[in-house]
Amino acid sequence: MAFWDQLPALIGVVVGAVGSYAAASVTERTRWRRARAEAWEEKRFLTYAGYANTLKAQIRIAQRLGATRGFANVADPLELGEGMGLLAEAESRRAAEWESVLLIGDAETVAAARAWHEAVWNVELYARGLRNDPAGWERAERRMGQARDTFYMCARRDLGIPGPLPTSGNWPRAWQQDSLS
Repeated sequence: MAFWDQLPALIGVVVGAVGSYAAASVTERTRWRRARAEAWEEKRFLTYAGYANTLKAQIRIAQRLGATRGFANVADPLELGEGMGLLAEAESRRAAEWESVLLIGDAETVAAARAWHEAVWNVELYARGLRNDPAGWERAERRMGQARDTFYMCARRDLGIPGPLPTSGNWPRAWQQDSLS
């Protein structure tokens, strides 16, 4: 058998090998990209959740200090000396978590996270005794709740979580309004 007689079979083998390699390469690259995207999505979720939990702990300390200072709609007063130390520690933890949000978050979620912690700082002015207006405290608490909702809305969108944001837990709650009347 002459070489020329075997050439079509040889070309078929070469084309089949190249096609098989290309298909396997594309499939493997697609798998790798998908795995990488899933890993980043999980990292974003953990970063956003960690930041929110850290900020919520800071908020709770500020609210307890607010209760000590006599502000409405908060309970469980915290001794001022202990509370100020806890508040400083909570702010340090928040600042450390913030760096991860800056690194991994999209622009809208980072802006919402910044607005939320700035609203918390405003509440802290009351908790620290630097402001003493009860109506201002309530406005600051309301703004903080709105900023929180915006952060969660942006984070959910960035994470691809469908559906509307659950109803807000703004204060004072309806059951508190009834008891205040």
